[in-house]
Amino acid sequence: MSQKEDGPARGARPEDARTKGQRTRSVKVSLTLAAVFVAVVGVALSIAWFGDDGDEPTAGPAADPTGQVSAPGTGGPESRLVREDSHRLSEAKNGNVTFVEFLDFECEACGLAYPVVEQLREEYAAEVTFVARYYPIASHFNGERAARAVEAAAQQGRFEQMYQQMFETQEQWGGQRVPADDTFRGFAEDLGLDLAAWDKAYQSPATLNRVKRDAADGKALGVQGTPTFFVNGKKLTPRVWDDLGDAIDAALAR
Repeated sequence: MSQKEDGPARGARPEDARTKGQRTRSVKVSLTLAAVFVAVVGVALSIAWFGDDGDEPTAGPAADPTGQVSAPGTGGPESRLVREDSHRLSEAKNGNVTFVEFLDFECEACGLAYPVVEQLREEYAAEVTFVARYYPIASHFNGERAARAVEAAAQQGRFEQMYQQMFETQEQWGGQRVPADDTFRGFAEDLGLDLAAWDKAYQSPATLNRVKRDAADGKALGVQGTPTFFVNGKKLTPRVWDDLGDAIDAALAR
């Protein structure tokens, strides 16, 4: 996809409105294009992502209808939706609601969702944990590279900053058929990372396997394209951006 448009914004919500179960709405932006992307492109190309070498990710175990796998080194159960090492953008220590997004940094629909998710993080900071999972699509030339770049930054404690950098600069590097390795290395340098360590992590098979494990979990959970959202384990099918906030409100009210 090459067409760009401004991402939707959510309006501020007064505290008493939440008590009454209402929310002040900003302009609602239809998710029709995102839905088309997921339904038409995402299915075929997410399959292609797993089929490049004829195998699924080495770190991704077979599908389990319970949604659980064995935690590495423990033998105990671990959720496919949120693993112990899944990246939390923000964590509500006393909250019981978890919002998960499977995303591709080169996906334009994910780019549109990014400011919405950032607004949700601000609105629900004390109540909701926000988790980001990798799900690069095969047709996005630099999607997997971007995920590796972010994961390499995460190994130095800078996941959120590189995550934000990717989406805020998506128009500069996305949609191109040339490797963006130097661009991503520049982002690492801008963040003040140890470049030798970042380079090593970026090229490491373990980093790629970490990305592919997220994607394998997504596939097992029924993810077919990006962005795909879950709230407390329930897969969402939003038609407008405000549906995401509605799902969070419903979970909080339970």
